[in-house]
Amino acid sequence: MKTFIRGTARAGTVRTGAARVAAQGAAPGAGAVAEGAPALRTRRGAGRGAGFGSAGFRGARAAGVVCALTLCAAACGHLPGSGDDDPHRKVAGDAVKVGLLLPEKETARYERFDRPVVEEQVKKLTHGKGTVVYANADSSAGKQKAQMDDMIDDNVDTILVDAVDAKAIGPAVGRAKAAGINVIAYDRLAEGPVDGYITFDGELVGQVQGRALMEALGKHADKSSRIVMMNGSPTDPNAALFKKGALAELQDVTIAKSYDTVDWKPENARANMAAAIKSIGARNIAGVYSANDGMAGGIVTALKDAGVTQLPPITGQDAELPAVQRVVAGEQYMTVYKPYRQEAAVAAEMAVKISQGRLIEFDALAMDRAKNASTRDIPSHLVPVRPVMQRTIASTVVKDGIYTVKDICTPAYEAACRTIGLEK
Repeated sequence: MKTFIRGTARAGTVRTGAARVAAQGAAPGAGAVAEGAPALRTRRGAGRGAGFGSAGFRGARAAGVVCALTLCAAACGHLPGSGDDDPHRKVAGDAVKVGLLLPEKETARYERFDRPVVEEQVKKLTHGKGTVVYANADSSAGKQKAQMDDMIDDNVDTILVDAVDAKAIGPAVGRAKAAGINVIAYDRLAEGPVDGYITFDGELVGQVQGRALMEALGKHADKSSRIVMMNGSPTDPNAALFKKGALAELQDVTIAKSYDTVDWKPENARANMAAAIKSIGARNIAGVYSANDGMAGGIVTALKDAGVTQLPPITGQDAELPAVQRVVAGEQYMTVYKPYRQEAAVAAEMAVKISQGRLIEFDALAMDRAKNASTRDIPSHLVPVRPVMQRTIASTVVKDGIYTVKDICTPAYEAACRTIGLEK
């Protein structure tokens, strides 16, 4: 179970962090929703006002505003430390050894962004003396547990773990802590006594997806509009947050079929979509909520296999290049751009600071708090997200240097790029 608590310092609540403030008060380039993106609705009965996210924005205190101003510095690895030493943690100096455990290779981000950025930032923050020990679990929870045990034996200072199965990794997290090794949950909140957590606002991701789908359906969307929901893997705690956020925005339509997609695999999404088409009928599907881009690709294939030529609006997440190209071509309505470089840079800084015995609890690096089944008040950092549609491609993934127009507008997509005004 993963819970974020926000608001003022009440019992049982957690303060709104820098990412939340930045997501609502900063310039479009740093915020959660880019200019031209659909506005999020107010969830009924939630008391969110005009705020974003799982609990809304309840007013920024002066300290929160200062934290928002330091968000960009956090992403670049230049935030000052707290100045306090924690006697319960070992101090590694600049010779930091960070273990990086990533879950799979099917999603392009892990090898393209996460791994190289963490390696680069650890080197940068330790004057070239720090090292990263890397392993990828290839979607196997058992393999990842063995990899963590290897890193414990290797006596790394801190382990960054993006869990294949958040619950299954819990005992290994406990073994690492017993060995005096710090553990930071990366992207997904692992069970066990973790020291820190860095992720994107998962519920906000789902809200952005759901709102975009409602925009695509138009003002006539109602309970007669049938939606297929292709959710993520049941072993990934983020999948539940994406689903929760999306459902908050899809209250006025009917969820005709909903699937949890094992291992996020496109082929599983394709099979699920084929079953939905058989059950509902292709012509009766008004739209498809897909939790990520890989699954969106499988969904598009299933629809084409069924002879559908006018595709319904389909969502996605991760801003993978094939997905951005599908957005250009009108085969996918939108995707969600999550600044992986920023997430990885903050994670690297958190790992280095904790390895060096620096407190992060009161650092702008970790102004949010999370809890899992065994640990409360986990220092956390939420990175804001941005939607990518035809009208926002240039201002998001191109502007941030994720892809060039040349990358996107290959010969197969040149005509579509010209149509939407995306030209080299």
